[in-house]
Amino acid sequence: MNHETGAIYTISMRILIIGGTNFIGPRVVAELTAGGHKVAVFHRGETEHADTPGITHIHGDRERIAAFGAEFRQFAPEVVLDMACMFERDARAAVDVMRGIARRAVVVSSVDVYRVYGRMHGSEPGPVEALPLTEDSPLREKLYPYRGERGDGRMDGYDKIPVERAYMSEPELPGTVIRLPAVHGEGDYQRRLFMEVRRFEAGRPYILVQDDAAGWRWARAYVGNVARAIALVATDERASGRVYNAPVDPGLTQREWLAANARIAGWRGEIVELPAEMMPAHLRQPVNFGQSMAVDDSRIRGELGYADAVPPEEGMRRAIEWERAQPAGKSSAKYLDFEAEDAAISAVRALQGS
Repeated sequence: MNHETGAIYTISMRILIIGGTNFIGPRVVAELTAGGHKVAVFHRGETEHADTPGITHIHGDRERIAAFGAEFRQFAPEVVLDMACMFERDARAAVDVMRGIARRAVVVSSVDVYRVYGRMHGSEPGPVEALPLTEDSPLREKLYPYRGERGDGRMDGYDKIPVERAYMSEPELPGTVIRLPAVHGEGDYQRRLFMEVRRFEAGRPYILVQDDAAGWRWARAYVGNVARAIALVATDERASGRVYNAPVDPGLTQREWLAANARIAGWRGEIVELPAEMMPAHLRQPVNFGQSMAVDDSRIRGELGYADAVPPEEGMRRAIEWERAQPAGKSSAKYLDFEAEDAAISAVRALQGS
């Protein structure tokens, strides 16, 4: 039994994880090993699971995954869990090598596959879509959402839609997809609570939020809960051939999210809403905030009996405490331009007094 989650696994399985050494991955490994499962992790060897003994390591680059068939066959996994598949070519290579070795496959995807994501970022024209999003909601029609955004081209081929299709199209390796929201918590390399916590810690008297974003809702979840959900779909045969939204916290608006974090952190400043044209450049966001993203997670709760391991507010508290313990980093200075924020407040007050 996993004593925090209360999950009980009655049948031990052999599970091969591709990736799984950063952020969510170690939590998934811990869930699986606590449940009595045998775990092997295929990764580059740059990060080891020092605090999770008893797992098998297979070191290698996934771009050469076809060369590791013998090692995979020796471990003899029943399930392959792909935690780090970004590109269609990698999905197809993994499916090709695991066909005939594993009985089923699970791939970690993202809610960015939904058409709503394109509505938010302007790549999918059309009206505001109905929420919450179910697993059957329309997907984006335009692929490769980040193509051309980075000068190095590394994300040009990123898209979870063809990744999902590759994993769900092989009858000899039945697939499962789990779509993740924005995940926060200990080890979050994207530092999702960076902006607000750094302002809490600096004792700022106010936090600025773009007025059209104040009522916007985003799908969020704590890392421990997401890890439990991934472990569940990997070990429950009923998940075979199914697509699941990962569990999400209650859909707070951006205003409510900031207020909740402020209360948990003990910050007593003011949340100030400003029109986009008056926001400092480092805080201005070119997003269609008229389109929210709220997610329905009833399928994984109803079909597989998922229940949160950690209450949402406790997850927020843990995420805040972890972020507080991290160095801000020199490259983050552009996001902490407090002089520009003070100037924006002064300009608003000047207009109000004129």
